[in-house]
Parts: sequence; C-alpha cells; structure tokens
Amino acid sequence: MRKNIMLCLILAGLSFSGINKVIAQEARENNQKDFGEFMDRKGSYFRAASGKPGVGYWQNAADYQLEVSLDDVNHVLTGKVTISYTNNSPEALDFVWLQMEQNRFTADSRGTLTTPIQGNRYNGDTDGGYEVTNLIAKVGSKGANSSKYLVNDTRMQVWFAEPIPAKGGKATISMNFSFKVPQEGMDRMGRLKVEDGWIYAFAQWYPKVAVFDDVEGWNVEPYLGAGEFYLEYGNFDYKVTVPYDHIVVGSGKLMNPKEVLSKELQNRYEKAQASDETVYLITPEEIKNTELTRPKQDGTVTWHFQIENSRDVAFATSRAFIWDAAKINLPSGKTILAQSVYPKESDGVGAWTRSTEYSKASIEHYSEMWYEFPYASATNVAADIGGMEYPGLNFCSYNSKGAGLWGVTDHEFGHNWFPMIVGSNERRYAWMDEGFNTFINHYSSNAFNNGEFPSNLNETRRYLNYFTNEAREGIDTYPDVSNVGNLGMIAYNKPAMGLLMLREYILGPERFDNAFKSYINAWAYKHPLPQDFFNHIENVAGENLSWFWQGWFYGNGNIDLGINGVIPYAGNYVAVLSNKGEIPMPVLIEITYEDGSSERQMLPVEIWQRGDTWNHLIKTTKTIKGVTIDPDKILPDINLGNDHWPQALYQK
Repeated sequence: MRKNIMLCLILAGLSFSGINKVIAQEARENNQKDFGEFMDRKGSYFRAASGKPGVGYWQNAADYQLEVSLDDVNHVLTGKVTISYTNNSPEALDFVWLQMEQNRFTADSRGTLTTPIQGNRYNGDTDGGYEVTNLIAKVGSKGANSSKYLVNDTRMQVWFAEPIPAKGGKATISMNFSFKVPQEGMDRMGRLKVEDGWIYAFAQWYPKVAVFDDVEGWNVEPYLGAGEFYLEYGNFDYKVTVPYDHIVVGSGKLMNPKEVLSKELQNRYEKAQASDETVYLITPEEIKNTELTRPKQDGTVTWHFQIENSRDVAFATSRAFIWDAAKINLPSGKTILAQSVYPKESDGVGAWTRSTEYSKASIEHYSEMWYEFPYASATNVAADIGGMEYPGLNFCSYNSKGAGLWGVTDHEFGHNWFPMIVGSNERRYAWMDEGFNTFINHYSSNAFNNGEFPSNLNETRRYLNYFTNEAREGIDTYPDVSNVGNLGMIAYNKPAMGLLMLREYILGPERFDNAFKSYINAWAYKHPLPQDFFNHIENVAGENLSWFWQGWFYGNGNIDLGINGVIPYAGNYVAVLSNKGEIPMPVLIEITYEDGSSERQMLPVEIWQRGDTWNHLIKTTKTIKGVTIDPDKILPDINLGNDHWPQALYQK
C-alpha cells in the first residue's frame, strides 16, 4: 500500500515538462505477434474464408433401419441394422469405417487398457462387446454382395466388391448384432436396478458409420472415454421389442401409440400434447397396473420410432417408469412433446416431478434465443448416469434434485444445439461441444423461473486458482489425454467464459448474437472446424479477433490488465495503463468523480499492439476520485490488486 501511495505522490509532483516526457514514452518493441494469424484459416473450395460451407462443400449421409429385441433375463440386446450410405465425396470409396462402440466393454479394448488402475468416470464393464453375423455389403441395388470386414477395437472396416461411386453413389450394409448390456456403461449408458425392475439406458447400441470428411478423410479415433462422438446425419427408423409391461421412450417420434398404449394411456398422451402443465401418463401408484396402461398382458410389444436429419438415436426401457409429459411451444407455432420417465425412487416435487417443467423451459428458451428445436420430442430419462445427451433424449442421474436436476437437464438438452444440430467433432474438439453448450446454459439458467437457479459463469474470477496453477492445460488439449482434473475447465468452463467475454465485454450482445446465430444457421446439420467458427464470427461481427482466439482458445496465458496511476495533465488527466498478462484485451474503465457522478470509456485492444503500456487521456473538468478497470468483473483477470486507482478505492 505504501509503495502505491508513493507512486501517486511522485506522479502528482512531476513538472509539466516531466509529464510530457512520461506521456511521450513509446515501447521500442511492438506486440504484433499477438495479433497475427496463428493458424491456417484461408478459405478453400470446400470451406469459405467467411466461415461458411464453401461452394464445393460436401458431406456423406447414412440412413438407418433398426430392429432390436431385449432379453431382460440375460440382459442382452439382439437385432439387425441396415445402413443406406450415400457417398457425396469427390472420390470413390473402396470401403467404409464403422464405429463399434460396444467393443469398448471388453477386457482388451484400448479404452479398458488406458483406464488408470484407480479408475475414473469412464469405467466400464469388460465382459461385453459385439457379436456380428450375416454381414452383407453391396454397392447400388444390383451390386455384388461382399461379406469382407475387419474389426479392430471400436472400429469395423467393411469392404465392397466394387467402389462406391463419387458424388452421390449409394451402398448398403446390413448385419445382425448382439451384445450384453453393461451395468457400468462409462457413465453414458447401462442398466440400473430399482425396486420395481431394471432401467435400461441404450446408447452406442448399434454399428454406425464413421465420418468421412474433406479434412481427415476417415475419422477413426477409437472410443476411449473422455472423447465423445463424431457422426454423419441421416434418417432413422427403429423398432424396439420388449416385454409387454415395459415403457419405451426414444429419440424422435413414437409412430405407433395405439399399438403400445392402452386406451386410457392414449387419452392421457393426447392430453399432455395439448397441456402447458405437466400431465401424468403413469402415476407412481400405477407403475404395476398394466391392465390400466398396457394393451397386452403377456408376451412382447414392439415400439416404433422415427427421427429425421439426426446423427444418432438413443432409447430407454423399463417396467419401473413413472411417466409424465407436457407441451413445448416453439417460435414457429409448432408444438412438440416434453416428457420424463423415472422410478419412484426419484419421485417428488424437489426431484424428478419437476423434470418435464425443466425440459419444457429449456427447449423453449434455446429455440427462442438461438435456433428452433427440430425434433418431435424432448425426453429426460432417470438412470444411473450423471448426465449424457443424445438427439431429443437425455440420461440424467436418478438421484438428482433441485438445482442439480435443473442444471443437468438444461445442460444435456442444450447439447441438442451443440453438437446435435451443429455437428462438430467431439472426439477432437470437446470445447466446441461442451464449451458452447455451457455458454448457452448460462443464459437459460438465468432466464428460468425468474432466476430460480442462477448461473455463476459470469463470476469468472472464482476460477483464478486454476488460471494460476502450473498444471493447467489449454482448451485445445485432446480430451482423451487431458488431466481428468482439468477436463471440466478446458472443455466446459474456459471456452464458455471465452464466449461470455465476447458477448458481454468485447463485441456486445447485438454483434455477438448476430454472429453466433448466423454460425448456427450456416452449420446446422454440417461439420464445422474451429477455423470455420473463428472465421464466421469475425466476418459477421466485423472484428479481427485473432489475438483472442490465439490467446484464450489456443494458448495457456492469462489476462492481467493494470492501472499504474492517474496523472493531472493540462487541466485533464492521464491514466497510465499496463498489460502485464499474455493475452491483450480491450480496456473498459469506469471513472468516478468527486461529485458522485461516473462514466465509462472503452479503449480498443489495438492499444497493446504498440507495447505493454498505454497512456489514456481523460478529458474532463471534474475532479477524479477513482478509476476502475473492468468494473463488472467480466474478465478473469489474475491480479485483482492493480485494477483500481487509487488502491484505497479497492480496499474499501
């Protein structure tokens, strides 16, 4: 404190000519290296420099027909998949790669062998994996059949008798498959025993085509754990056969309610589709009352679902479900269904009884603020899974309550926008999935029920211990090799804070929202890369942000803006500012005057191109009482002590 007082006295006592010398100081070395391009973001025929898909952008597609049956005695799912594949690429393909993610649940899988001895979130059973029979692959409708394939860990390579033609060539792959349903499914799927039976959460349950794109060709990273998914879009038609007393919910639209629901349940189902309030389809007391709720009293029943333009499907089935639902109102005037299924262990107004209310609010908010939800239903399933998302369906912990249940429900539904609608590569760029979603969750949480469960993402300085920790890692760290203790920051919070700073500090809400909505529209149901995002935001917002992408998203430095002093000068004042961190930032200062008034001034980031200090002239006839940098504390500035002048202002 004494040092700062002495600095102020020295500055105040400078002669007029001395002040001129201070103000005239210029750094001999500039900081242009912080403002230049740090990665190749040039446009191409496939991806435009504007950040949009280029005139030659292409993307392959895969449609699926699936029929599966559940053996709930031996916990085995058995079925058949037929994949209709379209090769829109400019080259013929001799083979395709499939993702075989159930093979993660074997003793010798790469995921098992790279799991630490002490375990982690991504533990899984090791007595599972696919059994595949009767594989047939052919090109076109008259091509020769091929049964040649190779399985390596969680990938399968399927060969054709002839290449799939470029630019629209068609092929089909069909096979029978079965696997034992893991109880521990890497916190993404599995089964849970409750008092009234098993809850089955099915994800990664069918062989699916890997992405072939213009950047990597075949994307064949194995399924290890932290890295999630990268999938093509297509239409799904799937049928699930289960014991007669099960309830099934799945991605998309239930196509045969009259075949699987009793007349009473059909009436309730229709009522829920027209109600803004939650309607019980099956009450806690009716879980075992199959005569009231099911059309059959023995054997099996087949549930039929469809979803269009999706990259995946998931479903859940159980005889232990409470089931409720309500109407979702979309901006276009369309209405769809929000629904929740959960066991009586999760029942209660402090817990899952509010799940459908949360689901409805979440989908309506994101649809209004960013992009309309495209699917026929939004389903929340209580399971032994912390939180995992699939198109139109979540698995969330059956133990979640209150703010925790709101948070996980809202977060998982937010993933329908990133990466379900905007189909980024989660295996490589977790931050374009988790980070973007965490950012939009901030606004959804603050909007819900007048801020019942407010977000604290804007309290960026609560994370300073991480930013000053030598073990921290950058956002661009590959998720499967990052320190598990860092993953929450580098995949979720730090990229979300980056977007928050862009919206609330650097660009402002209007410019940011224009750019972010445009990005979603441009890349809906497509596969953007980081450089596509960077280019698109810059082009629509009208701002060169290379310094920010480089520093925050592809660097590991910190922000440390400071105010060294305020000097009287020619009837005005000069604020002496410094950038002591590795990341330059615009400088928002709030000036308070002796008369109680205040004003704010924003200095552009370009002041740091010339060096690490800057003298800013404050033109005023008033007496300055204090100056504060970043008065709303949006920036995670690692040095809180130099954000104010005089220091006594901060200490008060």
